[in-house]
Amino acid sequence: MKKFVTLLSVLLVVFYSCGEKLMDKPENLIPKNEMVLILKDMAILNAAKSTNMGILKDHEIEPTAYIFEKYKIDSIQFVESDRYYASLPVEYESIYTEVESLLDEQKTIMEEKKKIKDSLDLVGKKNNLPKNDSIKSSPNLKKDTRQ
Repeated sequence: MKKFVTLLSVLLVVFYSCGEKLMDKPENLIPKNEMVLILKDMAILNAAKSTNMGILKDHEIEPTAYIFEKYKIDSIQFVESDRYYASLPVEYESIYTEVESLLDEQKTIMEEKKKIKDSLDLVGKKNNLPKNDSIKSSPNLKKDTRQ
């Protein structure tokens, strides 16, 4: 994922290296902070889609439509905003740097949760093992025959 973001950033800088303003600001521009969240969610859903498309199909989730609905935007607004930010290489790079940072944070959180879950599973397995009786009967002891 980092390679993709880095490659995309480098390509954008190469293609738009001039400091000129190539596009006018769209009327319905998605704010930068929201664009970061949208791109982060798209990266996660695309990773999920490539990992296990069956889960998304089972829940009838179309990733792009889900994102657009979640953020109450449409495809035209997204494309126009994306093109506008792409015309500003420094701004666009900072957006993708933030996306990468958020993905790294989320990855760290998920890894910590997995460690905790794995530890709890291991403890649970140990607790379910049959325990040996600490008091063993000795063959020298006779049964109590008193009544």
